[in-house]
Amino acid sequence: MMRKERIIMGIDPGTQVMGYGILKVLENKPCLEAMGVMQLDKYDDHYLKLARIYARIIGLIEEYLPDELAIEAPFFGKNVQSMLKLGRAQGVAMAAAISRDIPIFEYAPLKIKMAITGNGRASKEQVAYMLQKILRIPDENMLPQLDASDGLAAALCHFYQSDIIAGDKKYKSWKDYAIHNPEKVKSVNK
Repeated sequence: MMRKERIIMGIDPGTQVMGYGILKVLENKPCLEAMGVMQLDKYDDHYLKLARIYARIIGLIEEYLPDELAIEAPFFGKNVQSMLKLGRAQGVAMAAAISRDIPIFEYAPLKIKMAITGNGRASKEQVAYMLQKILRIPDENMLPQLDASDGLAAALCHFYQSDIIAGDKKYKSWKDYAIHNPEKVKSVNK
């Protein structure tokens, strides 16, 4: 049975800027609750950055009481040191959620972009634009920092992934839904 209300927190981890988005889902309809960024580039000490991330995530958890946390998984890059630092930032955010018994769901950047725009190679600007349209966010509520919209995108991706529903029946993917509901699928090749 579908829950009437839930809160999903999305995190775009980073060691320079961490983005977050909070979705409130009422009657299976998502809407923006909050989004923002944490500027970490002012701190020289990496461990101080990690402490600030942990404290901020705990603060957001206490303020919004999320039911689930969706977080962008680190992607494999050429700079191993940067990847390690990003992994630590992600781990600290996850540890904050674990400390409050909040289930964590990880999504690859490609998966998040695909869920929001239909294109896994979409730009950050395209993701922000689609979020604004899907969630009907007024221009004045959109932040210039795209890390915030990336955090929100993680939350909306999780909403889509966890709620591919027809009645009380859950499906593993849109493809699974289409296979089990051919009468509801229109071909664009006709």
